[in-house]
Amino acid sequence: MPVTSQPEQRVRVRAPGKLNVFFEVGDVQDDGYHDVASAYQAVSLYEDLWAEPARDFSVSVTGSVDLDAVPEDDRNLALRAARLVAAQIGHTGGVHLEIVKHVPVAGGMGGGSADAAAALVACDALWGAELGTVQLQRLASRLGADVPFALMGGTAIGTGRGDQLSPALAKGRFDWVIVTANGGLSTPDVYGRLDALRQDHAFDIAPARTPEVEAGVLHALRAGDATALAHRVRNDLQAAALSLRPDLRATLELGESAGALAGIVSGSGPTTAFLTAGPEEALELQVTLTASGRTALHVHGPVRGAHVI
Repeated sequence: MPVTSQPEQRVRVRAPGKLNVFFEVGDVQDDGYHDVASAYQAVSLYEDLWAEPARDFSVSVTGSVDLDAVPEDDRNLALRAARLVAAQIGHTGGVHLEIVKHVPVAGGMGGGSADAAAALVACDALWGAELGTVQLQRLASRLGADVPFALMGGTAIGTGRGDQLSPALAKGRFDWVIVTANGGLSTPDVYGRLDALRQDHAFDIAPARTPEVEAGVLHALRAGDATALAHRVRNDLQAAALSLRPDLRATLELGESAGALAGIVSGSGPTTAFLTAGPEEALELQVTLTASGRTALHVHGPVRGAHVI
C-alpha cells in the first residue's frame, strides 16, 4: 500500500484504560478461549506514547506504576503493533516507542492493550499511512481482545472474545474510584481458576450458553444513571480473582461501606473499581481509601479512545 501523506518526525498518542462494567463469560471453546459479553467503558487513566523514526524497532517504558512485568523486547504488545503497521504498508524502516504508563500493569484495566492501540495510531501518523479506522481495527483484533476497544474508546459492547464491538449510547459521565493492588494477576490464570470453580460448582455457577449484556445495563448507561448501573454491574471473573487474591475482599468491603454505590473487580483484577454518585462522592471515597493505606485514584468515563495529542 503506497504511503501518500507527508510523514511526521515525532508523534504523541494518548490511550485510555478501561473498566468492564459488566462482564459475562461463557464456556471455554475448542480453541481454549471463552466467549464473553462485556460492557466496556474507557476511563480517564491514560497511557502516553511517543513514536519517532529509527533504524530498528525498539521500546522504552517509564511511568507511575510497577513496571517489573513490562517487557522491552518483541513480547511488548506496542512493539508488535508497530511491526504490524510496518508490514501492512511495506515500511522498511523502524521506530522507537517511548511509553509512559499510568494504567496498572496486569491490573485488569487493559494497559497493555492501550499501549498497542496507541502504537497503531502513532505509527499510522508517523509514517503517513492513513490506514483508516476499519484497517486499524482489523490490526487491533490481531493483537488482543481489548485492543480494538482501546482504539475505539467511549462505551461499547464487546462480544465473541470481546473484540466484536458495537458502540453503546452513554449519557453524561460516570465517576469511579479505582484501587490498585501490589502485583498483578495473569489473565489466563484467572480464566483457568474460573473454569475450575465452575467444574466444582456446576449447578451454582454454570456458564451462560451465549453470553450477553443485560438490557438493564444498557438502559442505565443510556440514561446516565449511576444508581441504576450500580444494581447491574457484574463480573464473572470476580470470584476467580478473589479466589487467587483473597485480600481484595477487604478492599471491596471497605469501599462499599464507605459510600460507593457498587464495587467490582476490574476485568481479571487485581484492580478494584467503585462506582460513585458523582465527583464529590468520588473524592470523599478516594480520601477514605487513601487514609486506609491504599492507592486510590478518581477517574471518570466515558473518554475517547487512542488519539494523537
